[in-house]
Amino acid sequence: MKGSIIIVAFFILGTATGMLGLLPDAITDCSDISFYALCALMFFVGMNIGGDTSVLKSIRNINPRLLLLPLATIAGTLAAVAVASMLFPDHSLTDCLAVGSGFGYYSLSSVFITEYRGAELGTVALMSNISREIITLLCAPQLARWFGKLAPISSGGATTMDTTLPIITRASGPQFVVLSVFHGFMVDFSVPFLVTLFCTI
Repeated sequence: MKGSIIIVAFFILGTATGMLGLLPDAITDCSDISFYALCALMFFVGMNIGGDTSVLKSIRNINPRLLLLPLATIAGTLAAVAVASMLFPDHSLTDCLAVGSGFGYYSLSSVFITEYRGAELGTVALMSNISREIITLLCAPQLARWFGKLAPISSGGATTMDTTLPIITRASGPQFVVLSVFHGFMVDFSVPFLVTLFCTI
């Protein structure tokens, strides 16, 4: 939760800085600044995944049927977003699917969407994906009790390998740690591809 609050605080600070004209013209006139930020972000994400070999090694211990959980999370999220998109006639189906394809990975998906579709939809993506993480952090015990031990993992989306892992471990049990990490890894990996796909359709 602390990480989400920090991200929102920086977003608000950046918005206020831009509105008050406190940034030098060299920055505000550079239309490619979000692209450079995205490249740097992708580099660090790749470095983080490439350096964590324990994730790949732990996959051997997972029940093969449970390996389908990331696919179920992705398919279920996109199906729910497609239905919910009917409530937002001002936005196209692909806009809504792009936002939903963040799967809680707000830092990456919001930058992608801002780059392709503009700051308004990027802001929606940021708030939507932060909300997914916060809901998982607050409601994981209830989700596990009402819908089963796998529910908090699906709810967490791409965050289950890091920020929501402790609460998922507490709510679902330590036997789901490896699955949660694998789930987060796979969903995390899908974000740049799906967001880009729906933004360019």
